Amino acid sequence: MRILLAALVLAMTAVAGPACADDGLLARWKLAGDAKDSSGNGRHLENHGVQFGAAGPVGTAAVFDGRKGYLELPGGKSLRLGTGEFSISVRVHVGEALDDLPGNILSRYDPGKRRGFQLSIDSRPGVTSSQANARQLHFGIDNGHNDAKWTDHGRLGKAVLVFGMAVYKGQLFAGTCVAGKSEASRVYRFDGKTWTDCGAPDKCNSVSAFAVYKGNLYVGVSKYRLRGSSLKESDNPHPGGGVYRYVADGKWEACGRLPKVEAINGLAVFRGKLYASSMYAPAGLFRYEGGTKWTSCGTPGGKRVEALCVYNGHLYATGYDEGAVYRYDGTTWSHLGRVGKATQTYGFAVHNGELYVSEWPNAEVYRYGGGTKWVFAGKLGNEKETMPLVVYNGKMYAGTLPRAEVYRYDGGTSWTKFARLDFTPDVRYRRVWSMAVYRGRLFAGTLPSGRVHSVEVGRNATYDTALQPGWRHLVAVKGKDRLTLYVDGKPVARSAAYKPADYDLSTAAPLRIGFGPHDYFHGRMSDLRIYSRALSEAEVRTLSRDSQ
Repeated sequence: MRILLAALVLAMTAVAGPACADDGLLARWKLAGDAKDSSGNGRHLENHGVQFGAAGPVGTAAVFDGRKGYLELPGGKSLRLGTGEFSISVRVHVGEALDDLPGNILSRYDPGKRRGFQLSIDSRPGVTSSQANARQLHFGIDNGHNDAKWTDHGRLGKAVLVFGMAVYKGQLFAGTCVAGKSEASRVYRFDGKTWTDCGAPDKCNSVSAFAVYKGNLYVGVSKYRLRGSSLKESDNPHPGGGVYRYVADGKWEACGRLPKVEAINGLAVFRGKLYASSMYAPAGLFRYEGGTKWTSCGTPGGKRVEALCVYNGHLYATGYDEGAVYRYDGTTWSHLGRVGKATQTYGFAVHNGELYVSEWPNAEVYRYGGGTKWVFAGKLGNEKETMPLVVYNGKMYAGTLPRAEVYRYDGGTSWTKFARLDFTPDVRYRRVWSMAVYRGRLFAGTLPSGRVHSVEVGRNATYDTALQPGWRHLVAVKGKDRLTLYVDGKPVARSAAYKPADYDLSTAAPLRIGFGPHDYFHGRMSDLRIYSRALSEAEVRTLSRDSQ
């Protein structure tokens, strides 16, 4: 009887096939010494500066420098994915104390047609005043659809401005600016359905900046001068300048005050340290040393430094005293030149591995050309100011003043108007000030309506928790009607449903590993596989265990 039962089990196993079998394996690049395809399909990669021989989870791995190194499968040899299902499995290593963005793991995307897919680990410092996203896994597909609709998620309390945003432990946090004399600014968190009041960290009128640092959420507070947005000045008398750590709803731990600072403009994490900048005079940049201690880092020529962005080994800063950009290496400041005819610079984004900056008073965007050179990248309609810049599912988006519009960057100097989000009557200025990506959607906060809006372009799955440093096994699955993300064998995110016929990903664009619409990958990579089918959850668990 036992023999018959064993034989039956063996027969059933043979029919079902072993978990994580190579059925449907289109390519496998072990990245252990070379860029050859070991699947037998001959899809060998072209190497553009990637180094091999680093320590991997098993054997050796490829090293991507985050600057220019990537691997490429030319379009002629590329994969025919069409409307079908497919899966991506890869092991990646990202360090803890970064001086660059993690970047794209792989992508196959035609920006002209807005068609293809990309898998990336997204950090977004310099989104006007906040580090909006930190090390968040993103899998997105698109097919050039133009039917995206915005959702209004309401006004946050008595807000006149949604000042800063950040995604933290699966939820979106937003800070407000309020105008009343006895009103203190508050933080709200959004779980995808409802807003929860997290309390007021301080007595001042604004929670202006956010960043996730060492697994905790930090905010900077301000006394914002509303006349800078052509509104009646706030009667709230309390100065800002403090930084707080979120402990729980209604509970904030004071982490010190920046000396002589009444308003904090930017927060960002650089080389394992948290930095904060002063919005108003006196100018200042400060580094957090723990507890309530902050160290002054000076500023370039006494100029104010505002939005903070980490890129290619340096901390970059915009300025309000002149239309310039500055760079800090941890010790010394460099002046990187004036940006067009700007008198102020506002926000940063890294797109296709290059640094972009927004400005006032011409609503233009510029791309860094090295040295002190800034290359004109277009003007946004008839607006006067560009503010937040965010790269989302293959494209870069920008918010503006005075009509609170959103534009999509289409390359060169071309921008397409995407939406208008604030229609408040009888005011001079309306702004889209803050942005973040959460639950696969692009979120934006406005002035003076104090509302939050969101939109999804294509279909997206995002893991809205900072990816832990070290080796991680990642799987992205395009199933029949949803995208699914796995981290270390566990499902962590699913997209909204879609119709397969709506997402034909056929394109002649090359497959690029370690590069894409966001940035060059900065880290190590091992055992990248692509399947022409959707892996099951059981297969993913087995693959994660077996690839350690």
